[in-house]
Amino acid sequence: MIRAARIFAALLLLAGPATAQEEVVMGLSQDEVAITTAFDGSNILIFGAIRRETPIPEVPIDVIVAIEGPSTPLTVRRKDRKFGIWVNDAALNIRSAPSFYAVATTGPLDEVLLPFQDRRYDISVPRAIRAADGETETADTAAFVEALIRIRTEEDLYQHLEGAVTVDQDTLFQTEIALPANLTEGRYRTRIFLVREGKVISYFQKSITVRKVGLERFLFNLSRQQPLIYGLMSLAIAVIAGWAASAAFRLLQRN
Repeated sequence: MIRAARIFAALLLLAGPATAQEEVVMGLSQDEVAITTAFDGSNILIFGAIRRETPIPEVPIDVIVAIEGPSTPLTVRRKDRKFGIWVNDAALNIRSAPSFYAVATTGPLDEVLLPFQDRRYDISVPRAIRAADGETETADTAAFVEALIRIRTEEDLYQHLEGAVTVDQDTLFQTEIALPANLTEGRYRTRIFLVREGKVISYFQKSITVRKVGLERFLFNLSRQQPLIYGLMSLAIAVIAGWAASAAFRLLQRN
């Protein structure tokens, strides 16, 4: 506890002059995640303090932490049963959806944050998803967005962590967010929001870099830059593995 207090004190000193009555000073247990062939996920500890120029207000403060992975376009399709078989029916083009999104809060999000503040800062998971502009194949956009959120929630790619942020004496806060193994490479935007009476009074932003390293990085670059060589190498490995398995089977039969 003494060590944590010293870390927070150092962060406060490094923050420099304040431009608001309350502002965030934050830290990360790591600002880079390396994806290797043995990578099975990682935990990020996010901690910080609230720097003030005035006494602590009587109204308690809430903290929201949001981590957003790289966004990509995609198409969400719905399958319907026609003539006894399942076929793709309606579809919705999503202009932009984060590959990973986690929101950790001190309490229920709909109680901590007012709706118009969510619309302004795009904090909740649905607000982070952008449906395609213009005409789509279906008018039921909300159902498709909900389906996308449900699927990615089951894969731990979208996380809604209510009550996961702890605040000590309205000054120190911390939370831990688990990053799954199936992460997309890129920069992960990390935002901290200070909220009082449902309104954002201050926020801070920092990035976490997720990248492949070692053999994983070599194979990824080879598949993108030299697809022919990558394909031939994959074929050769498959042939050698098949031959080795066949030889081992014949040896076992002889014995």
